[in-house]
Amino acid sequence: MFPMVTGFMNYGQQTIRAARYIGQSFMTTLSHVNRLPVTIQYPYEKLITSERFRGRIHFEFDKCIACEVCVRVCPIDLPVVDWELETHIRKKRLLNYSIDFGICIFCGNCVEYCPTNCLSMTEEYELSTYNRHELNYNQIALGRLPMSVIDDYTIRTILNSPQSLIKMGKPPLIKD
Repeated sequence: MFPMVTGFMNYGQQTIRAARYIGQSFMTTLSHVNRLPVTIQYPYEKLITSERFRGRIHFEFDKCIACEVCVRVCPIDLPVVDWELETHIRKKRLLNYSIDFGICIFCGNCVEYCPTNCLSMTEEYELSTYNRHELNYNQIALGRLPMSVIDDYTIRTILNSPQSLIKMGKPPLIKD
């Protein structure tokens, strides 16, 4: 008879412990109800990148002296620099410069070590294509000026979203 009573007591203790765990997890779930969503609606909302974000590389053809420092410091020898030596002035003349962003690891070494600052990192991160050969940018594509996320009026940046305005203590704008 005693083993039966102790079995019921153990069963009761286990039931109370399980109810306590369920209550704790329910309270954790309820504590998350008041939080704002972390996800964003990507095509219509975009994150503002940080100041040191390493996005697409911008190239200024006129500043480049074809020294090939960017190729030497690149861990995968990625930038392709074509030049010819002009013998009458004893200088290199840049013919073509290209970077394949399908292979680039965006380490930023080429930008950091460039002696003439003809390379810079932009805040562009939308480089996806259906064909990987379209990711091979020549000097014309690399020289295209980057469009800032903040200046794009067709999308709503996270700083302008209603959730961030509420966090800053400002009332959101209501459109009629």
